[in-house]
Amino acid sequence: MNEPPDVSFDGGNLDCGNGLLLLIRRHIDPMRPGQILEILSTETSVEEDLPSWCRLTGNSLVSQSRTGERRSFLVRKGEAGRALPREVPVATVQDAPAPRIAPLSVLGIGSWPRPGWMLRAVHDRLEGRLDEAAFEETARDAVRLAVEAQLRAGVDAVTDGEQRRDSYASFVGGLLENCQLIPLTDLLPYVDDPDAFSEELKALDIPAGEVRHPAVFGPIRRVRPLAVRELAWTRTLTQKPVKVALPGPYLLTRTLWLECVSEKAYSSREALAEDVVRILREELQDLLASGAALVQFDEPVLTEVVFSGGRATRSFMCGALSAKEAPDVELAFARDLLNRVVSGFPRDRTAMHVCRGNWSKDEGVALRGDYRPLLPLLNAVRVGTLFLELCTPRAGELEVLKGLREDCRVGVGVVNPKSDRIETPEEILARAEAAVRVFGADRVLLNPDCGFATFADKPLAASAVAEGKLRAIVEAARRLRGG
Repeated sequence: MNEPPDVSFDGGNLDCGNGLLLLIRRHIDPMRPGQILEILSTETSVEEDLPSWCRLTGNSLVSQSRTGERRSFLVRKGEAGRALPREVPVATVQDAPAPRIAPLSVLGIGSWPRPGWMLRAVHDRLEGRLDEAAFEETARDAVRLAVEAQLRAGVDAVTDGEQRRDSYASFVGGLLENCQLIPLTDLLPYVDDPDAFSEELKALDIPAGEVRHPAVFGPIRRVRPLAVRELAWTRTLTQKPVKVALPGPYLLTRTLWLECVSEKAYSSREALAEDVVRILREELQDLLASGAALVQFDEPVLTEVVFSGGRATRSFMCGALSAKEAPDVELAFARDLLNRVVSGFPRDRTAMHVCRGNWSKDEGVALRGDYRPLLPLLNAVRVGTLFLELCTPRAGELEVLKGLREDCRVGVGVVNPKSDRIETPEEILARAEAAVRVFGADRVLLNPDCGFATFADKPLAASAVAEGKLRAIVEAARRLRGG
């Protein structure tokens, strides 16, 4: 006799490519490993598709039965299943003005390689084996090490290394109401060519079940801060300015908008974008009030819009899972979203980062193209700093940016995080001097092209290499300042 289910829901006539898998994930995630979920369905294709999903996700199909048109499937949640974490209150930080980031300062973009034990904690938390309090204690140790490495290198401003995040962007999906992180394997039915998508995922050298993507089930709301906790702890470790990176509004909207899923909660992606803008404005206000020197919005999908042609590099650009309009329409949409987010806030404390993909050391698989098609947008967004990928030849010539508006600073990428070779101070100095000739010394900041660990599971550099690259930038900056 079959065990009685712990949870049951009726999926009606939905098939696995039209929302059923997302409903399954919504019900199974809060369950404990070993518990049983009953799925009721009248759709015949589920009999064939559900066993495959179970094998991909580490769950077990216990039994299936049929009464008339209604089918019942019993699925036992496996150890790889994910339970929702419990929230720990964020420590408050006294509102304070932030220290200024001076011209020719050296700072990272955002992510830093996680220690092995921190990476295990990220997975244990996602899979329900580590509660939020224990995770936070572990994360604080990892952040301390990341900040200490940056300080040893001599940087002028620090980040927390994004140690708590499973990736630079998807982590938001685990914090918003009516949004949750699901394995990419659950999204295979929603892409045009599942086989090609599966092949692209293999380039990550990470099982697709471990790469998570946010899915929206209802109107999203910020019920807890996204990065205020990160900032609060980092500010206890140093008196230097702290930069916080967040996924930008265009990236988030493209990432969260999945047809057949998001449209059940929103009539259009524009309607979804309204809530994305509101959420990021709330977060930006709290971060600035808590002393963030700079809040950076990451918008790498902008390069996917103009350089990918008809095919996106989906394994990095998770936002490319959603449909897009013509490039001029997309760029106007992205411009307006970011300007709405930062409207009314101090321009000198907001920034945007643009790169062409940062998930593989193979330069041949990343997007390429100079900044010409993005110049109108770069000149129109109302942020005070643009952090741009410029070290790699894929980014084109620096001189293309001569037409960049004069009222913004430029964070110039002078080392390549994809390479294990630590660039010499002489090489970096030459790139920095070229940037000063184009922009003027008072507008230049120096940084890597991108973060050192976009995905938690796929760091592009060892910590020692990352620290060495920052140290080389610091030495180049010292010479540039005449020190």
